[in-house]
Amino acid sequence: MGEPWGVKGWFKVHAYSSAPEALFSSKRWYLGSSSGASEHAKGASLLRIIEAKEHGGGVVAGARDVVDRDSATLLRGCRIFIARSAFPSADPDEYYWVDLLGLEVFNRECVALGQVGEFLTSAAQTVMVLHYKAEGKILQRMIPFVGVYVDSVDLPARRIVVDWQPDYG
Repeated sequence: MGEPWGVKGWFKVHAYSSAPEALFSSKRWYLGSSSGASEHAKGASLLRIIEAKEHGGGVVAGARDVVDRDSATLLRGCRIFIARSAFPSADPDEYYWVDLLGLEVFNRECVALGQVGEFLTSAAQTVMVLHYKAEGKILQRMIPFVGVYVDSVDLPARRIVVDWQPDYG
């Protein structure tokens, strides 16, 4: 969560999604502390949302128990979690990153390339960051998450097949 917004307890939300609809549909947000959260916010767990909306290219929200700017300031740095059931249904061939974390990635020749550890976004594309072991070390491999390289995603099998070779840079 970010800065307070206004004087009536509203606050800015840093959404890590280009489509934050799940934030708008859920009225129960769960808070988790981060290293930047205030001591007051670290004990909080449930935030009952009155309204969340887009504003100025971002997201702002108001909650029942956050009634003024000082209360909103105390939430700064908290992480927001919402129930998976509040997420809108994904379209075919669209996936929530959270569903892809931990999946094993193989190339077309069935060579294991690693496990999805995280995603990075840039203006050009989203990149899967894979973690794999080599010579006793945990290393990373990055593969663009675009149709040119991603052949298939099989959520039930927890497997992604890509057109990529282990020696690609």
